[in-house]
Amino acid sequence: MADQADRSPLLKPFSDPDAVARYAEGPPRFVPGFADLHHMTAILLAERAPADARVLVVGAGGGLELRALATAQPRWTFTGVDPAPEMLGLARRTLGPLADRAELIEGYVDDAPEGPFDASTCLLTLHFLDAPERRRTVAEIRRRLRPGAPFVAAHSSFPQDPAARARWLARYAAFAVAQGVDREQAEVIRTTVDASLALLSPEEDEAVLRAAGFQDVTPFYAAFTWRGWVAYA
Repeated sequence: MADQADRSPLLKPFSDPDAVARYAEGPPRFVPGFADLHHMTAILLAERAPADARVLVVGAGGGLELRALATAQPRWTFTGVDPAPEMLGLARRTLGPLADRAELIEGYVDDAPEGPFDASTCLLTLHFLDAPERRRTVAEIRRRLRPGAPFVAAHSSFPQDPAARARWLARYAAFAVAQGVDREQAEVIRTTVDASLALLSPEEDEAVLRAAGFQDVTPFYAAFTWRGWVAYA
């Protein structure tokens, strides 16, 4: 997985100190309802997770998701894993006084403790992985959860036949431009996404969750090229 991640040009900014410093500006410009996605995630996890839950966060770099969850649930503690040390440093700064409730680990899901955890999230991360690695990662998350524990995943997922893929990627770029991204920059990112990511359709993503052993896989978020699901171990 490390080799695969290193090859993706979309991941290079996560090791660039200047890009990392500006990271918080990016997701709201490309992901419709970005802050609300975090609020919904906290609500869905809290339906099943105890008040003192241990939560596994895969792809924790940046810390925005961690901060939202820690603020929503003051007794939850977190284990966050991410392969980019610069992004983990940003997560610590983003968490500020909440950082003492989060253990941050440089690495991938294999580097996370065995658990069992009471809940887990993987937001805006799985689309960086090809299908075999995505299946393996989701299975490793499932293996670390208590029976019945909630898992929330959200990432880029939309129809993948060539015409539909081109249409939705154009919409992805158009949304970014509407949010203030320079048109040329948005087009460069669209082109890079198209060339670099082996994306899945929503139906294929749901099948990955079920194959890993998750039950009651339910979509809760759909926003242009993004989808989110809640499922249970």
